[in-house]
Amino acid sequence: MATATTSLKTLADLLRRLGDVPPDRVRLTPPPGTATVQDVIAIEGQEGRLCELIDGVLLEKCMGYGESALTGLLLALLHLYNGPRNLGIVTGPDGMIELMPDLVRIPDIALVRWERLPSRRRPSSPVPQLVPNLAVEVLSRSNTLGEMAAKRHDYFAAGVELVWEIDPDARTVTVYSSLTDLLKLSAAETLDGGTVLPGFSLPLAHLFAELDRQG
Repeated sequence: MATATTSLKTLADLLRRLGDVPPDRVRLTPPPGTATVQDVIAIEGQEGRLCELIDGVLLEKCMGYGESALTGLLLALLHLYNGPRNLGIVTGPDGMIELMPDLVRIPDIALVRWERLPSRRRPSSPVPQLVPNLAVEVLSRSNTLGEMAAKRHDYFAAGVELVWEIDPDARTVTVYSSLTDLLKLSAAETLDGGTVLPGFSLPLAHLFAELDRQG
């Protein structure tokens, strides 16, 4: 299988290609450049580990405890929003998606509207071939600037309409409607769903308060 990794000569070249990710997230079995969607499925089934697939390379997904709390709250709010409207399917941080042939990404949250789904039904494949309308990424400590730029490129190249990038440390949300059209919101501002999620509104102070929750 010919991939963009064919011309790489060193591990450093590979890490740069993946966005300077930490090397402990790069799987060496199967050898980089030879992995397939079936390997993604097999590792999830046998080891319970989630891997994205980029140019035949398996890259383990990472998420810390605080990021998981934010993701869980936002996922619940999006389910509450979507329930009565039934716009489509909302998935969480283990929802593997084949955006394009042999390109698997795993957004922390995604919404796929029914019109993008064959026969307007939930797909049965563990890694369905589809493009979400909304992709949400909650930044973890090991996510690099290069990795996130590569993810955004893949999302918009595939046809994603809206990307929310949530930074728990800075307590900001960057809203991308294209690679170059972006809006950074602070914790004092309100996130809305635009034309993708009409009527959705979330004061970010409510979202980030989850990080300060005490008993």
